[in-house]
Amino acid sequence: MTPTAPSSPCSAGQAAMLIVAAGRGIRAGGGIPKQYRRIGGTSVLRRTIEAALACDRLSNITVVIGEGDDALYADSLKGLDDPRLTAPARGGDTRQATVLNGLRALADLAPDIVLVHDGARPFVSRGVISASIDAIATGNRAAVAAIPVSDTLKRADPATGAIMETVDRNGLFAAQTPQAFRYSDILAAHERAAAEGLASFTDDAAVAEWAGLAVVLTPGETGNIKITTAEDFRRFTSEHAVREQRMEMETRVATAYDVHAFEAGSGVILGGITLPHDRALKGHSDADVVLHALTDAVLATICDGDIGHHFPPSDPQWRGAASDQFLAYAVARLRQRGGRISHLDVTIVCERPKIGPHREAMRARIAGICGTPLHRISVKATTSERLGFTGREEGIAALATATVLLPAVGDDLDAEGGCP
Repeated sequence: MTPTAPSSPCSAGQAAMLIVAAGRGIRAGGGIPKQYRRIGGTSVLRRTIEAALACDRLSNITVVIGEGDDALYADSLKGLDDPRLTAPARGGDTRQATVLNGLRALADLAPDIVLVHDGARPFVSRGVISASIDAIATGNRAAVAAIPVSDTLKRADPATGAIMETVDRNGLFAAQTPQAFRYSDILAAHERAAAEGLASFTDDAAVAEWAGLAVVLTPGETGNIKITTAEDFRRFTSEHAVREQRMEMETRVATAYDVHAFEAGSGVILGGITLPHDRALKGHSDADVVLHALTDAVLATICDGDIGHHFPPSDPQWRGAASDQFLAYAVARLRQRGGRISHLDVTIVCERPKIGPHREAMRARIAGICGTPLHRISVKATTSERLGFTGREEGIAALATATVLLPAVGDDLDAEGGCP
């Protein structure tokens, strides 16, 4: 059997991902569960979540965490606020029970497709995720990302270590995650296994096979590695440092402009904080003109459309939505492409309210949303000398500039596209 090639895409609204992150990871050492340990200053779990968020064909991402890990989880995801990332579910005593709890947590959403992914596989690509979705969208009921076994395999006596035979590796594949299923199928299979007291399955594909579902393979990648041991952390931490030193980076600068009119109200939201005022700003979301401009500027650095593309005002789910999630989403997409913020600057144009007393609070809030040091955030304000719509106090405008560092790519490569 060979991995199936991806075919026609399915609607992003039909696919959810369950990230399993309730294990204790004792083999990895470090004093805390391995998914919360850091590589290059970023936790393994956050890297995994950001990799999932970079695929816009996923409509929902739910993480299943261990009991007592709430503080670790919150600290790990500080500043990451994407509307597709829901409240975490609670794990069980075994991985199998953890997955079942996660599947049950998706019941209200009832997605057509669910992908189950290990929280300790932070380097999964958009292509691997997309191929998994495609496998189910084209009619399969279960699929596993996998790579052909390339090493020579030996079967040995576990007691003596003596080699008993050389195993033919032809047709053998190493299973990875994500593993994709029709949601109703895998939920029913897990429920049945739990009802029959079966708890020894090593992955969800094995549960599916036991339940009589045909499972196909989709292309995995050698880089889609599960971090398991302390040696893995030493190796990946070292490799990350070397890549950072050797990687050729390019600087990109993008600007953006946004404006919102005033309407009746008693306060405006600017830069993620509420300022008292005798009017409010009008908009489909919370009308935070500062965060909207910054979001567009960050998205522009990776040629990824604008805020209206990702969060269309025609979609009722964004009515009244807090704009901090828009900026956090844009920054997550930047980071998924290997980029980082060098500097964010925003100029607010208005006669009132006065921005000066609130400038530092805005800087701190924007830094928190972006997970970026305060010294990389600039907020300033000006009036238009009573000229134009801002001078007549009909609305507020904001001009934003984002300066980022991105891995340099050749001009013949399209590295900016969304999930394939």
